[in-house]
Amino acid sequence: MSEQFTFELTGVDGAARTGIVHTPRGDIRTPAFMPVGTAATVKAMLPESVRSTGAGIILGNTYHLMLRPGAERIARLGGLHKFMRWDGPILTDSGGFQVMSLAKLREITEDGVRFHSHIDGSPEFLSPERAMEIQRLLGSDIQMVLDECPAFPATEAQIESSLALSMRWAKQSKAAFGVQPGRACFGIVQGGVYPHLRRRSAEHLIDIGFDGYAVGGLAVGEGQSVMFEVLDVTVPHLPAGRPRYLMGVGKPDDIVGAVLRGIDMFDCVLPTRSGRNGQAFTRAGTLNLRNARHVDDSGPLDPHCSCPACREFSRAYLHHVVKANEIIAAMLLTWHNLTYYQDLMAGLRNAIAAGGVRDFAQTCLRSWGAETASSAN
Repeated sequence: MSEQFTFELTGVDGAARTGIVHTPRGDIRTPAFMPVGTAATVKAMLPESVRSTGAGIILGNTYHLMLRPGAERIARLGGLHKFMRWDGPILTDSGGFQVMSLAKLREITEDGVRFHSHIDGSPEFLSPERAMEIQRLLGSDIQMVLDECPAFPATEAQIESSLALSMRWAKQSKAAFGVQPGRACFGIVQGGVYPHLRRRSAEHLIDIGFDGYAVGGLAVGEGQSVMFEVLDVTVPHLPAGRPRYLMGVGKPDDIVGAVLRGIDMFDCVLPTRSGRNGQAFTRAGTLNLRNARHVDDSGPLDPHCSCPACREFSRAYLHHVVKANEIIAAMLLTWHNLTYYQDLMAGLRNAIAAGGVRDFAQTCLRSWGAETASSAN
């Protein structure tokens, strides 16, 4: 294992890349999907189950963990890795998006954001310095700067003002991160749907200097075609020698399209949330296990998948436990969905290395009945 955080680019096919993020806690092969473990758990999964899907890194969240059980408490108990029994790398989001989407009575100032907890209404304050302090206490391997996440849609003037604040906070966050050997700090590119603001944000962050660069402010209602247009004008401004992370994305066809545009890392609640709601991602598209057509189906959920849901149970059984609201339904379908996502990432990595990523993408998209994601320049 590496003693430092480094990124090794091992293959390129068009704009798509494959590589390895080396960390002291293990390697992350890219393109990579990070299962979301918001509150120190990937819902319905044991840590070893998550690992068995092929995941090399998971995501935790500053906002949720600062509210419950508290960063200082987790630090006293040995840090987030020990607390949740995950020995691989962990990325923590800074909480900016959750403050926008969940917190109540927000007041944004130059110093940070005051808000009331969505759990019990208690007053809280999150500044760039406090966001980085929390992540240091958690002991996460990749720590994100605090940024403001304006709602969509927003005017150019609103986005420009928000961007200026986020860039000031990025500088403060990087200073507060300081020197943490083996750990990384990622900047977040904002700028809404405005190409010149995205370029300005990327240039500003590069001037500050980060270990990786995330693209934020997407998958908030703008639609896939607009998201891809933003990536087309943003990714070329990001350093080739640093990981690129698209935050909060997404559906399988979103991921394929973003990989074709040069993105390396992803996270999204979709596979776990869908699993808890009776939906499964398969190579033939998305299935709703509540549908009566599965009631007598003795076949596997996905014959090409090696997860326990596919290997050991029938569609009829999965339909039954979903309809009966049995806990095992959430467990099995979440396990399957995370396995499917990791298999997709492995397929993309192999295709990039072999120089056939566009053919792989077209095959996937045809099987899902989607075509738009493959139109990257």
